[in-house]
Amino acid sequence: MHELSIAIELVDLVTAALDDAASRTPAVRGGTALTSDPRGAAAAANAPAARDRGGPKRSRVEAVHVRLGALSGVAEEALRFSFEVAGRGTAVDGARLVVEHGPIVIACGPCHAERVLDDPCSFRCPVCGAAAGGLVRGREVELTALEVEEHAAAHR
Repeated sequence: MHELSIAIELVDLVTAALDDAASRTPAVRGGTALTSDPRGAAAAANAPAARDRGGPKRSRVEAVHVRLGALSGVAEEALRFSFEVAGRGTAVDGARLVVEHGPIVIACGPCHAERVLDDPCSFRCPVCGAAAGGLVRGREVELTALEVEEHAAAHR
């Protein structure tokens, strides 16, 4: 299941961001592209995941925001289910998965512009009708933001 590999990678990326506590910002923004392992979930599951980490929990992830391109091949409901399963016992356990759907964007040579396609079956510029010069965006699976609640450690 392709979505399980992506969910496991999401959990690992979020955990790595939390482990890098030097920034101590309440939200991580940027855009980290996810690349699922073509060998599937079994290979991704053997990666160093964020499970059973010791020490006090100082942060709780409220929400993980991802962008799915229209041509990513990722089924949103399967990703939601996989994220819930992969996140059990980790920093994202119980976090919301917020999914934004990204458009298909092509490069149009005659217009010298990037154009958003309304019809995923037609790779033609919607303005001039020319064949697309290339795909600019549309295949991405991207971690775009984290919502993190900071917990102060008890010092008594």
